[in-house]
Amino acid sequence: MKKVVIGMSGGVDSSVAAYLLKQQGYEVIGLFMKNWDDASVTLSSSCTWEDDLLFAEMVSKKLDIPLHTVDLSDFYRTRVVEYMFAEYERGRTPNPDVLCNREIKFDVFIDECLKLGADYVATGHYCQKETVEINGKETHRLLAGADPNKDQSYFLCQLSQKQISKALFPIGDILKPEVRRIAEELGLATATRKDSQGICFVGKVDLPTFLQQKLQAKKGDIVEIPESYYENLNVSDDLKEISKAYKYNREDGKVLTDHRGAHFYTIGQRKGLNIGGTGKPMYVIAIDVDENIVYVGRGDDHPGLYRKALFISNDEMHWVRPDLALNVKESKDYLVRIRYRQPLQKGILIAKPEGFYIKFEVPQRGIAPGQFAAWYDQNELIGSGVIH
Repeated sequence: MKKVVIGMSGGVDSSVAAYLLKQQGYEVIGLFMKNWDDASVTLSSSCTWEDDLLFAEMVSKKLDIPLHTVDLSDFYRTRVVEYMFAEYERGRTPNPDVLCNREIKFDVFIDECLKLGADYVATGHYCQKETVEINGKETHRLLAGADPNKDQSYFLCQLSQKQISKALFPIGDILKPEVRRIAEELGLATATRKDSQGICFVGKVDLPTFLQQKLQAKKGDIVEIPESYYENLNVSDDLKEISKAYKYNREDGKVLTDHRGAHFYTIGQRKGLNIGGTGKPMYVIAIDVDENIVYVGRGDDHPGLYRKALFISNDEMHWVRPDLALNVKESKDYLVRIRYRQPLQKGILIAKPEGFYIKFEVPQRGIAPGQFAAWYDQNELIGSGVIH
């Protein structure tokens, strides 16, 4: 009998995934990860890891599977949280959930599972895996989850073939309402428990408060860039030019108010600016951490919110399917997303000596350096990279 160790998070998804694995005839062992224990930065209504562990224990008992716990908080702090701090300090917008999957759930966690004799490692992600043979070699395809409202393949966009080879996603082919129904039918304690929100394993946080553990608050100006600014720009169609984020100077606009630190903001952000009476909503269109200036634009259609292309350097490029990697001067049409739950967008991936460009059919809103761009061929995730 094949042995599967499943990450039990105390949520309904991993609970039902554990049940389905038992139904499929696997020997199932639950493993709960403690990754964060600093409650001082989470919002008071947020669940703690002790709550999560209690639910994981109740479900494991109900399903009659053993549950082990492992403390990975040191790994999580150094590999995920420190990375977050470093990225925000540079004025970039990281995605900790993508990092958490690459560095924790499918790396050190897999090592812990192998210590328990696991043949496979399972999670409650809404995505699917298919193993095929290509040119005599076993190749693992990472596919979108069957539920379009819950597809979580984007969060796994940095996984390697080796990591995917060990992974099972038992609920990837069913819809969320069905997962809830199964949990209720089984009388699982997690059946009506709300889905977790916020930063992976940390929970819901006030981001500036969280970042102030390491990054100092520093008062600076919020400058509004008027739409008229773009009328005088020479618009080039050169790939390098259209993939760059807009750069502004204080003199290009007018100072509206102040902020508490440019590194606490991200492109496309609307909340937390504390600017009222402007008629139209204000959005962050650029941040300058060196000068400590936040640039904003008025209205949903402000030109500063949109870019036609993005750039990914060679060293921040990752192919989930290395056999499909493009060589220099090659290009291919893909469906692309730059954030979780964004509808897939048509774009062309272009390989150049300095790195990779993605040029979109329609200009994209809120492209932020540090985010991950992921590209798909129909419903298969092919690769990803960090936006420059």
